[in-house]
Amino acid sequence: MSFFTSLSGMKNSQTDLAVISHNIANAETTGFKKSNTAFADIIATGGSTDPRLTPGIGSSVQSITQDFALGSLVQTGRGLDVAISGDGFLATSSPTTGELTFTRNGALEVLANGSLVDTSGDIVQGFPVDANGVPTSAVPASIVIPTTNGAGAGLSNVSINQQGVVSASFSDGTSQPISQVALASFPATGGLRSIGQTKWEATANSGIAQYGNPGEGSFGAIRNGTLERSNVDLAEEMVGLLTAQRNFQANARALDTATAISQVVLNLQS
Repeated sequence: MSFFTSLSGMKNSQTDLAVISHNIANAETTGFKKSNTAFADIIATGGSTDPRLTPGIGSSVQSITQDFALGSLVQTGRGLDVAISGDGFLATSSPTTGELTFTRNGALEVLANGSLVDTSGDIVQGFPVDANGVPTSAVPASIVIPTTNGAGAGLSNVSINQQGVVSASFSDGTSQPISQVALASFPATGGLRSIGQTKWEATANSGIAQYGNPGEGSFGAIRNGTLERSNVDLAEEMVGLLTAQRNFQANARALDTATAISQVVLNLQS
């Protein structure tokens, strides 16, 4: 039994090391959220077991949870970089499948067809607005900026203000609001499934997305010309890395001791 107990401890330490290594590897990834590993003990017990004689038989991974704490906000000066100061996610739609995903990485750009996309090429979702930039619908749609205005002047610049309103400027000096960036929140953020590229998708555990305007209610404010850095604290991760390594070594030593005891027993029998 001691072999399997130590082995479970080694496997768990290896999982902890993998999670910490992943955090460290993404310390400079924009919008990344670190993960934490939780463990639970395993007890050999049953309905008729004397609780005074119940042995422990190891541990297991209870959960790997994501920490959605805000990362530091860094000024970039780029007009299409946005960060969310507070809760919420940018909603993006795949141009091929229409599948919705959610991200905190606000490094946006405009494609030749006018689509406002994130770094993965997914189209950012927003609310349609009137001529004053006031939302006219609570249902988000893909943000597509016209490449020419009514007078035929070509698109010259796109900007996003502190309220998340996307405005287009044209070569004849005119400008017009196009959309307001829609933010999404969830009843249980911890239930989101990470799918890589600093993106998440909704699950039954997270609940469906609820959309709102930046800076209203529980939704965070938009910070333009800014990006959110990873929330990984390298000093904290290095301490965790050393702890996980020592745990692995301690379990390996316990396994060596169990092996030595077994060898002694075998030698006595022979």
